[in-house]
Amino acid sequence: MNTWFHSWRAAIRIARRDAWRSKGRSFLVLAMIALPILGVSAFDLTLRSSELTAEQKTERSIGAADARFSDARVSGVPIYQDPEGSMSTPVQDYENKPWPDGPTDVRKVIPAGSTVLTDSSGTAKLTTAHGLLQTEVRELRAADPVARGIMRLQEGSFPERSDEVAATTHFLETSGLTVGSTLSARGFDRTYRITGSYELPSDLKTDQVNALPGAFLAPYAKAVEKAGIQAPGLSTTYLVRKPGGFTWNAVQQINTKGVTVLSRAVALDPPADSEVPLYQKDGWGNYETSVAADAAALAAVGTVVGLAMLEICLLAGPAFAVGARRSRRQLGLVGANGGARSHIRAIVLSGGLVIGVAAALVGTVLALILTFALRPVLEDVMGQRFGGFTIRPLELLGIAALAVLTGLLAATVPAVTASRQTVLASLTGRRGVRRSSRVLPLVGLGALLLGGAIALYGSVITDQFVIVAGGSAIAELGVVAMTPALVGLFGRTGRWLPLSPRLALRDAVRNRGRTAPAVAAVLAAVAGTVAVSTYAASRDAQGLAEYEARLPYGAVAALVTEEGGRDAAAVREAVQRTFPVDVRADVSRIAVGRPGCEPWGGGKGCGRFEVVIPKANECPLWATTPDGSDPSEKFTKEQRRDLNANDWRCQASAGNGVYVEGGLLVADAPILTILGIKDPGAAKALADGKVVNFLKTQVEKKTGTVALRLITDTDAADRAAEQHKPIPGAIKNLPAYQVPGSPLSYGVQAILSPAAAKAAGLTTVPMGAYFSTDHLPDSEQRQRLDGEIAKLGSTVDLTLEEGYVSKNSLVLLALTVFAGLVTIGAAGIATGLAQADAEADLKTLAAVGAPPRVRRTLSGFQCGVVAAMGVVLGSAAGVLPAIGLRLTEEREQIRFWEQSVAEGWAGSETPPYVPVVIPWETLAALLVAVPLGAALLAALVTRSRGALARRAAH
Repeated sequence: MNTWFHSWRAAIRIARRDAWRSKGRSFLVLAMIALPILGVSAFDLTLRSSELTAEQKTERSIGAADARFSDARVSGVPIYQDPEGSMSTPVQDYENKPWPDGPTDVRKVIPAGSTVLTDSSGTAKLTTAHGLLQTEVRELRAADPVARGIMRLQEGSFPERSDEVAATTHFLETSGLTVGSTLSARGFDRTYRITGSYELPSDLKTDQVNALPGAFLAPYAKAVEKAGIQAPGLSTTYLVRKPGGFTWNAVQQINTKGVTVLSRAVALDPPADSEVPLYQKDGWGNYETSVAADAAALAAVGTVVGLAMLEICLLAGPAFAVGARRSRRQLGLVGANGGARSHIRAIVLSGGLVIGVAAALVGTVLALILTFALRPVLEDVMGQRFGGFTIRPLELLGIAALAVLTGLLAATVPAVTASRQTVLASLTGRRGVRRSSRVLPLVGLGALLLGGAIALYGSVITDQFVIVAGGSAIAELGVVAMTPALVGLFGRTGRWLPLSPRLALRDAVRNRGRTAPAVAAVLAAVAGTVAVSTYAASRDAQGLAEYEARLPYGAVAALVTEEGGRDAAAVREAVQRTFPVDVRADVSRIAVGRPGCEPWGGGKGCGRFEVVIPKANECPLWATTPDGSDPSEKFTKEQRRDLNANDWRCQASAGNGVYVEGGLLVADAPILTILGIKDPGAAKALADGKVVNFLKTQVEKKTGTVALRLITDTDAADRAAEQHKPIPGAIKNLPAYQVPGSPLSYGVQAILSPAAAKAAGLTTVPMGAYFSTDHLPDSEQRQRLDGEIAKLGSTVDLTLEEGYVSKNSLVLLALTVFAGLVTIGAAGIATGLAQADAEADLKTLAAVGAPPRVRRTLSGFQCGVVAAMGVVLGSAAGVLPAIGLRLTEEREQIRFWEQSVAEGWAGSETPPYVPVVIPWETLAALLVAVPLGAALLAALVTRSRGALARRAAH
């Protein structure tokens, strides 16, 4: 025991001394291992610190209250709820009955003797330093002790009078206002003074204003309704404090009145799932993460960690080999003085242990310091305050142990290689005769064949991505194991190369112990990059083929539907000023009821309209039935397939486009130009007061008219629809012109001129405009328009048709840069080792008359050779898994399509298009630019003349 301890103690001391002497190499390896440890440790600290306890969550939600009472809006019928109060459903089944949708007087349910705070929320367009901003207004007496913890005061005070408000810090930053400023709302003549700023600990990015109960929302709603504008919705809950709190039994008793309860007592001590009636109801189970899902997530994390460790080992291994090679005389002296091979292995392994421990300490300490120092920044990025700075020592210790393990694994191969050298070879500096392992390539070939078979099985027979990915990973590890043999095959090409690259290739082949790990590291990085790039490029090709434009290329739609189109004119002018507009078409919509109502009605005095499909034009698969049954069930699969394929009533479509209510636009002839409708009869029909229609199903064939139903009572219409009765409403029959063929109208089903709408007695309100442009607006123009719209404070549906835009371009660029950096790093490490090994050869070349630039040229080619071999092998290894995954997706999508065809529901008679596209630009950058860049960089940083070496003492 003593002998073992002392030998390892000596080995560690030697390794520590060597690491201190070779500071550059030690720092390089330490940084490679410490950086991932730093990142993972910081992530662990951030994640654990952001996790809130049940007490902290409850305090941020209900403050110091015992419960929050909320109306479930089911007309007071009994309900079931979950312990958190976030889900609820009526106890009774309403599948064949009208759903209870009405308010409940929550105040009547609150127990007598309770302390109650009203918490109401709504929205308003508030004036800011830049214009208007749609903002949440919350009426809560925040200074009351019951509400303590919901809002955290940052500056000033909470409002104490009806003309005072407080605002979140994010609102003040966005609006340009400060504490002491005044604000008001559009259409509201009252002004309020900002007395303080606060934050919501769980949502730091919320724009919110706090007022006293009844001080803002009620008078604001009256003011906007008086102006003919629909008032925003209002939601009210109640914070309740009662001695003894609310147990789960008390919560269930309150649920019988149609009220949900978030109880502090229940949140801190939740009931078992078996005691929650909601979870016993079909479709309302407590869906927690399954064991299989946990195992899959753990396997994914383990795979990522394992691949990261493999990559570090492959990169750091040659660096340890450099140290062992430079210390071979010292290691030889150990053997000459009676040291066994185990002692030599211990010395080299101790180098990995020392670096690993140092990397663990540095990474963990830096993670603690940076996470603590950057806590405010992290909280701002995450949008919530931490519950505290939480440290899990065991988790950090486990992460640190990975650093130590990685260092030991990286030093394992150099340790075994160094221990196999004879004492004579180590002392004299001779390399001796070394043969490559014959077993490792065979194992690698077996893994390659096995992994390929598994991936082939997964992509051709099954539809499991996991099988394809697992087989590809095994095959890639097999290629890594075969790397030394493959490096030897590359050496056969040297006979056709000039002197410098031939020497570089020969040196790489003769010293596979340092070349193979570097090539394998490049291979792994490039393979992952090529796999993801191929998959992303293939998905882009499929996305381009499936893309449906919402407007003609370069066209713009800017639509406003709120407040009766109050800001429509301003939006039109803003687009006209900032974009390169060619043609502009102002559009309006039909309004039923008060002009200030939103589309589709809702609210007092608000209605809606709908286009009536004639009975003869209804698709038999979609036609309404008196009993509400599914009409498609009357047809066989073959009949459904035939109707979908051949019946024009079941194929009606205006294409994917910008949403407009009922598909009907009120506009003049320029809209036809913007939409690309070239039929001259359409413009003439519009001028004659007819509805220009693009859907054949909407036109009554006998009369040539389109019927509009004007619904003034939306509640009655909804009840009639639920009961499968005729929907009440006046019918307007308008003469129509059916555009021949099936032109693409980008979601617009019909167009009516403003003059024709007025003649028909229809009320219209402005909605915005459509535009065509000379060319696509640039980024500066778009930002200017965004700024103009932000000043208006209106919600604008702005659409600019740019065609299909790939979302993977930045990903592909990042992957290419990452692979390039890994390639250059690995090749540089291998080149450094090569220079250390080849010093004698370089002196011999200089002695026989080789010019000084040979050293620089040879160094460049050595780096380029390693990079080229790794990139070629990695590209070949990376394409295969991507192809396998795409084949799996193709099988899955085709099977789904075939099932849809068999059921008679397929929207297309052609199978889905699932291409496999090779990203040649990425491959070209990897195959040509990266090895060339690595070679040039190595040549530039290498000195032409070597330093004079001291004669070794023997």
